[in-house]
Amino acid sequence: MNSQLTLLRLRTVAMMTTIAAGLLVGCNASSLADQRADALDKAIPAAMKRASVPGAIVGIWQDGREPYVRAFGVRDTATRQPMATDLYMRIGSNSKTFTVTAILMLADQGKLRLDDPIDRFVEGVPSGNQITLRQLAAMRSGLYDYSDDTNPKLPQQPFRQWTPRKLLEISFHYPLLFPPGSDFDYSNTNTVLLGVVVEKVSGQSLASFIEQNILKPEGMTRTVFPAGAEFPSPHAHGYFKLPDGTVVDATDWNPSWGWASGNMISTLDDMRVWARDLAIGKLLSPAMKRERDQFLPAPPEGEGALYGLAIENQNGWIGHNGNIMSYMAYPYHLPAEGITMVVLLNSGVDIPGSWIMMQDITRIISPNHPWPNLPKK
Repeated sequence: MNSQLTLLRLRTVAMMTTIAAGLLVGCNASSLADQRADALDKAIPAAMKRASVPGAIVGIWQDGREPYVRAFGVRDTATRQPMATDLYMRIGSNSKTFTVTAILMLADQGKLRLDDPIDRFVEGVPSGNQITLRQLAAMRSGLYDYSDDTNPKLPQQPFRQWTPRKLLEISFHYPLLFPPGSDFDYSNTNTVLLGVVVEKVSGQSLASFIEQNILKPEGMTRTVFPAGAEFPSPHAHGYFKLPDGTVVDATDWNPSWGWASGNMISTLDDMRVWARDLAIGKLLSPAMKRERDQFLPAPPEGEGALYGLAIENQNGWIGHNGNIMSYMAYPYHLPAEGITMVVLLNSGVDIPGSWIMMQDITRIISPNHPWPNLPKK
């Protein structure tokens, strides 16, 4: 009888110890989450101040952790109306990920091949019989970036409606920067050409193809491919610094100069979906994802940066950044730790400063995968 009582007591003690340990682990996890949130709450406003960013929307989601979703600063410097997490924002070159995903989907369907020359689809491209769709998507065509001509003139003609044909004409007046495939040079011309290919092969407008084949299947109901300067509400105002140092409200400047390479609009919640699903290649076959993820060095995109087919690898963070002069977007997924991070800013005043903000954030949320240093000049 005494041995049975002793055994019962031992089992009770063991059970209580297990419960206490579980409570301790739970408390520790909660404490660590609070510490991380507190660190981010301090680091982000400090980084915004350094980079002259009026407003920021930040979302961080990680397997097994509470989400971190915050809005900082103001959406409008004139009214001082606060930023909010549900605002529409321009996402700049993240548009490239949609355009090239469309190309990869068409390749999966057998309607084109990545090693097809661009002159099979578009006439008049310099060395078009040598430049492949793959090289265009990888930023290795050597084609001159038309935006080197258009963007300096934007403050004088901010509302101009550009056509893809006119943008390409600007580029085609220049010689190649290097033989196709021999080097990396980030050029918006590449993605505009791929947008034209999507339209020719699919028989649809690029906006329609992206909506029907990417946005609807992904449930991204608040992502828009605008025709011109239209901007859904509610949205944040965006700010740009002129060459003389004056900061102007560029919210309604027409982004048609970006078209397939940079005109899209989205929200934090939609970018959360896209950052992860883009990284894992949800809409692609495994074979096509492997083609996309043949990463090559891209020094202008960051120290140690790698670039695939419209997708970056920034020290393990997979995604693409976007800068449309008055808005910046950093949606990325870190497969190694199951983290999705989206940072949306309403200023292009200080690009290096926003890059340093990403370093500050990633040091807190993933010390083993900090954001790389700025590109070496």
